[in-house]
Amino acid sequence: MKTVDYIALVLVIIGAINWGLIGFFGFDLVRVIFGDMTIVSRILYSVIGVAGLYALSFFGRVQND
Repeated sequence: MKTVDYIALVLVIIGAINWGLIGFFGFDLVRVIFGDMTIVSRILYSVIGVAGLYALSFFGRVQND
């Protein structure tokens, strides 16, 4: 399960960086690399969205030391 957590975290970070670029500079890196809403970019956005939803489960699994 730890591998899935790391993959989800990496995808969420990629999504956050892309949204930061959009917010600060109006530059959509996914659109530049994969095209404007091509099937590949839509799949990538969907996978990152699912990873974000999965990452919500991290809150329930955080342990206090």
